[in-house]
Amino acid sequence: MKNELFKVIQDTNKFLKNYIKKQNKTELIPAMNYGLFSGGKKIRSKILLDIGSLFEVEYKTLIAIGSAVECIHAYSLIHDDLPCMDNDSLRRGKPSTHIKFGESTAVLAGNSLLTMAFEILTSSNLKINEKKKVNLIKKLSECSGHLGIAGGQFLDLNFERKKISKSKIIDMEIKKTGKLFSFCCMAPAIVKNKSKKEIKFFENLGSNIGLLFQIADDLIDFKGSSKIAGKKTGKDIKKGKATLISLLGYKNAIKYTEKIKLKIIRDLKKYGSKSNNINKTINFILTRKK
Repeated sequence: MKNELFKVIQDTNKFLKNYIKKQNKTELIPAMNYGLFSGGKKIRSKILLDIGSLFEVEYKTLIAIGSAVECIHAYSLIHDDLPCMDNDSLRRGKPSTHIKFGESTAVLAGNSLLTMAFEILTSSNLKINEKKKVNLIKKLSECSGHLGIAGGQFLDLNFERKKISKSKIIDMEIKKTGKLFSFCCMAPAIVKNKSKKEIKFFENLGSNIGLLFQIADDLIDFKGSSKIAGKKTGKDIKKGKATLISLLGYKNAIKYTEKIKLKIIRDLKKYGSKSNNINKTINFILTRKK
């Protein structure tokens, strides 16, 4: 699994570095690079490749789409760390982008990465027809804006120190984290011209994978080491965050992740041994320490 992840990281970073190198240099690039190449595991791109392998989508196509996803993810982390949001000074063992470059530069670098994702999806590097590109852009826009990441972050902040129902917490976590995983799961189906029903199936699958990822992340915050996690842990309790752990308790949250995992495995059963890669990635999500 580590070798597979390393290859995804290597190839995605290579694509992004080459892409940025071909653009005109600006003063924002250092901050963009800092947020983009900060040592993340590229789990979203790995999921994209795992689903892509079910449909035999070309590897280069998946790396290009995955690079756009990583731009969105990096933008969301830069903004999430800001003092007006989660106010985190540490990210992946390094000072957050706003600590390193200042708040205004961090906001603008995040904005630039957000828009660069769509530049990548329209570029000649992505060898698919225009109709598919438009569909990918539409879906990624929905997953990134008020229906997805931005809306989820709003709810996350709004739910602090309030009693929130299980269904509302799940909705918030699916928007905040699950939607980008949804895009990663449905993108290969879009590239391969699959039916609306099949695309919807993979969209829902991605929501569950994203929810699993978020709960695993919350579990790390609850019991993990700051040194291993590369960011401050225990902050969810301090801030009164609405999580499934705060609602259900630690042990019941773990049981809930097992329930989601079994559903994902059941849903993928029809793909037989082709789903081995994604099953391994899901196990990695649940056993990771950071």
